[in-house]
Amino acid sequence: MPDHVVHVSAPARLHLGFLDPGANFGRRFGGIGLAIDGPATSLSIARADETTVAGPEHDRARTYLETLVRHLGLEANHRIQIDTVIPSHSGLGSGTQLALAIATALRTLEGLPLDVVGDAAILGRGQRSGLGAAFVTRGGLAVDGGKGDSEAPPPLVAHFNFPEDWRVILVFQDDLSGIHGKAELEAFATLPEFPKDAAGEVSALTLMNVLPGLAERDIVSFGHGLTRIQEIVGSHFAPAQGGVFTSARVAATMQALASNGAHGIGQSSWGPTGFAFASSETEARQIVEKARAASDPTGLTITIAKGRNRGAVIETRHAENRRGLSLARAAGR
Repeated sequence: MPDHVVHVSAPARLHLGFLDPGANFGRRFGGIGLAIDGPATSLSIARADETTVAGPEHDRARTYLETLVRHLGLEANHRIQIDTVIPSHSGLGSGTQLALAIATALRTLEGLPLDVVGDAAILGRGQRSGLGAAFVTRGGLAVDGGKGDSEAPPPLVAHFNFPEDWRVILVFQDDLSGIHGKAELEAFATLPEFPKDAAGEVSALTLMNVLPGLAERDIVSFGHGLTRIQEIVGSHFAPAQGGVFTSARVAATMQALASNGAHGIGQSSWGPTGFAFASSETEARQIVEKARAASDPTGLTITIAKGRNRGAVIETRHAENRRGLSLARAAGR
């Protein structure tokens, strides 16, 4: 479709915890994640006389584009306009979603079949988790089964739609970044082995609390399992990030949320973003109001989001008729 413009919007995700970072049962990492209807990476791509990339994260985006063009054997030049990006190094999957949004847009423009998992590998994303790719294709809450002995990406082993009436409370600290890059690699290299009994407990909590809680719309069971998983995993990573939470200020606010009725308290990935859950919009607003009064959220942003039960949205339009009717579809299911 050389005379078209393709627009892609890819959702942020929460990483809710690893299952077994130490491969005690033969597979390394494994994890639980949730796509959210909050921050998103939104961009457009079209054919052009010369390759240009404009907008936030343009240098990283250009690297992804050039890598894909070489891999796919394309000769055309392209123009990418990035409108919004997920905040970087906040625990919301910004790098993976940017990479896969570009890959999805480019393949759609050039009439090529989508290959989200393959493109993630080509672009160096998803080395420890298959969740980012899963949320580009379908959204919801997912569990991946970790890395085995082969180079194959972690398989998706469970998927649930997230309850439409439940809400996610997010706590952001904009002036702090989670561990990333070289520091992240060093952390994984120097942390002690994840205990086998901890891996067993996390796996049991996932299977017997978190997933049944979703299936039965039981937020108490869901939240109990998730909070305990976060305590176990957060304690393991505490030596690298300074505590169960990366940010002491976020931690204090999360405690206030828990004390006022929130469920499933934790930190997404390396943070600093914290999350909690409520059974409805009304309950979420009441919990946030009480938590604000009980803590000092100075320098923090607290928002309420929904879970997202669809993947990236792809829109294609004719380049000469930008006001025309868009053809929109969700990638995957």
